[in-house]
Amino acid sequence: MQLGFQVRMNPGLFLRDPDSSEVGKQIIKRSIDLIAEMGYEKFTFKKLANEIPSTEATVYRYFENKHKLLIYLMDLYWGFIEFQVLFQINNLSDPESKIKKIVDLLVWEDNAEQTFLDLDQKALYHIAVAESSKTYLSKDVDEHNKEMFYKPYKDLCSLIASIFEEYNPDYAYSRTLASSVIELSHCQFYFMNHLPNLCDFSKRKDPKEVEAFLESLIFSSLKSA
Repeated sequence: MQLGFQVRMNPGLFLRDPDSSEVGKQIIKRSIDLIAEMGYEKFTFKKLANEIPSTEATVYRYFENKHKLLIYLMDLYWGFIEFQVLFQINNLSDPESKIKKIVDLLVWEDNAEQTFLDLDQKALYHIAVAESSKTYLSKDVDEHNKEMFYKPYKDLCSLIASIFEEYNPDYAYSRTLASSVIELSHCQFYFMNHLPNLCDFSKRKDPKEVEAFLESLIFSSLKSA
């Protein structure tokens, strides 16, 4: 299912808007492919330029460094997940059903029919799983926070927290639970596939088992207040 989706990106992340040219769009598209394939650490602008194909100098005209490019990609991802949540829960009145839909969208692996633009959504999801924490586990986190680089992530957390509050207005830790669930959805999926002794889902490697764990955690927490 192709959904209409647009997100306004923070101009502080780029030197030239990559959406303004075909080269810029290729930078985004190919960087997703390469980071998903080789990982953030081995990814370089030189390797990206060879894939476009273009020059390394051209890539630097769009992005100051690969860290800001990673934040750009993750902001794109968080914006799309927020869009998906709003779209999918729009006709749901029961907060329990909304929460279950949110969990399903966070563990995106089994939602491959939902795509946007011409980017590889599955690759972007796997980047989020493996690399998204690197956007804020940085010495520049406070400066980047002041520049509102993490706003899409915060907006998604706030949206999820509001659904938790809808389920139980007396629960005191809705934002903490929201950010924890997002992070757990990634690390448990990662453990399932790479560090199986750290989870209970390694035998079948079924994303639905991760979802069941997250639902159990959420509802047991919300009902405890």
